[in-house]
Amino acid sequence: MDAHRIGVISDTHGLLRQEAAEILKSCEIILHAGDIGKPEILERLREITDTYAVLGNVDQNCAELFRTSIKGRSEKLPEELEIELFGFRIYMIHDKKQIRKNLSGIDIVIYGHSHKYEEAGQGSITWLNPGSCGPKRFRMPVTMMILTLYPALHRLETEKIDCLSISYERGQETFGEKSCSVRTDRVRSVMTSSSEEDVKIPEQDMYRVIREIMKGIDAGRKIADIAARNHIDERFAEQVCRMYVTHPGVDVDGILDRLERKNL
Repeated sequence: MDAHRIGVISDTHGLLRQEAAEILKSCEIILHAGDIGKPEILERLREITDTYAVLGNVDQNCAELFRTSIKGRSEKLPEELEIELFGFRIYMIHDKKQIRKNLSGIDIVIYGHSHKYEEAGQGSITWLNPGSCGPKRFRMPVTMMILTLYPALHRLETEKIDCLSISYERGQETFGEKSCSVRTDRVRSVMTSSSEEDVKIPEQDMYRVIREIMKGIDAGRKIADIAARNHIDERFAEQVCRMYVTHPGVDVDGILDRLERKNL
């Protein structure tokens, strides 16, 4: 089936995370819903693939610096944009409160501004907000979206991605001599800024728990078994597993350091 993978991001506010950039490399097109922050962000996105973007309120003060090429002419980025991709009419704007009233013929509305990931259907229109994948804001997650379009069926699928902690399903993944089982068939969040509350591991026990997870991995146990043996959340065990098997030679202190940096 013919399918087209579109990367949808917003509110980068001058920061293009490496995690987001790597995922965007797998996309045919990038859509940015505003608050870009710096012209360099737009330049980096265009180095990855074709990019469409609109201005956000943060970009208004330097709107002249954000430019696009339209039919050979260099023009300022628009505040709203309507494009057709693979048979889908897409309307983009930063703040949905400023959306024009007439959306006749539009299939998808993409917006940002709130830093909150949203998916909604209203009549024949799908409304999408990828959230913010820029600097972390309070306890809000850092997210982006993959939008997959199926022209033959005129159908779409969305995939929410947490940029701070990403895992992929590969059934049984092997890295060097170690392996770990991963349960999910979609990119999903393993830990967030509030993950310590979710996992409920006392700080004084964290060192011991991580050491036991590492021992379980070396023994070839599955994530579910490791989590059950140590009475911990599978998401936490899975993240430690991934750090351990993808960073040969890492010790407990190294994993603790990575966990702390991921949750800044």
